[in-house]
Amino acid sequence: MTNGFRVLISDSLSQAAAEVLTSAGIEVDDRAGISAEELTETIGSYDALIVRSRTKVTSDILSSASNLKLIGRAGIGVDNIDLETAGKSGIIVQNAPTGNSVTTAEHAICLMLSLTRNIPQGTMSMKSGKWEKKKLGGREIFGKTLGIVGLGNIGKIVADRARGLRMKVIASDPLCTADAAAEVGAKLCSFDELLESADYISIHTPANKHTIGLFGAEAFAKAKHGVFLVNAARGGIVDEDALYQALQEGIVAGAALDVFSQEPPDKSNPLVGHERVICTPHLGASTKEAQEKVAIEIAEQIRDFALRGEKRNVVNSQWIS
Repeated sequence: MTNGFRVLISDSLSQAAAEVLTSAGIEVDDRAGISAEELTETIGSYDALIVRSRTKVTSDILSSASNLKLIGRAGIGVDNIDLETAGKSGIIVQNAPTGNSVTTAEHAICLMLSLTRNIPQGTMSMKSGKWEKKKLGGREIFGKTLGIVGLGNIGKIVADRARGLRMKVIASDPLCTADAAAEVGAKLCSFDELLESADYISIHTPANKHTIGLFGAEAFAKAKHGVFLVNAARGGIVDEDALYQALQEGIVAGAALDVFSQEPPDKSNPLVGHERVICTPHLGASTKEAQEKVAIEIAEQIRDFALRGEKRNVVNSQWIS
């Protein structure tokens, strides 16, 4: 039925993915943690590859993928895959854009609340035997303006949850219409208008040539003094040197970071130890529910491609001839 279609899983993935594929008669080889060298040596014998964020699908690896037809990313971000080279080689890249949306949105909200009420700092303080009630006073988010940069699947959920917390929501997204924003209770505005008005900014845009370094010195110079910044999207969108300077100058009152330009960040990164920065190790999609959802989502897409040639959520179509 599948003409010997073979799938390699190179990263840790819910067993649900393999079950979806094998039940359709597709051969699955689970080699989570495989090295780049081993992947280069073996990729030529597979029709499809499933990755998460650990595996870097480089041009070198793709040059050995003589039989590869499809790369599936169990999640939304595809910055670890050379999309152009894959496309020019006739290899389709698909992602799973909805499976971890709720989980990532919830994490962004958690970061915003924790940042506002100094919850991590309070926990650390008490664990060290202190009682710093006065020092760790926070503020309410009720009535504050949340600026969402990127109103896609995740951004829309954040907007909905923020409205439930009685925040005012504005959003900047060149691909979103005012009507679509209004459906989730957000007012669409320009990026500069968002910077000038937002008490909180939450980033939910992909990392690409248009967004890398988007939050740099120029953006922070336009931001409302005392803004709080949350990034649970991708490292690199925020210029970390510029953010550190904005924190030092008081332009940014506090930042919550789940992602970094280098992961894990270097021990010398001043943001990690900054007293007004809270951080987590890229936990946005790290829930049991989300990992099962994205595994099933991408496995079903690969199954349907293998059985019927169906193509969904293709992210590199512009390079495929």
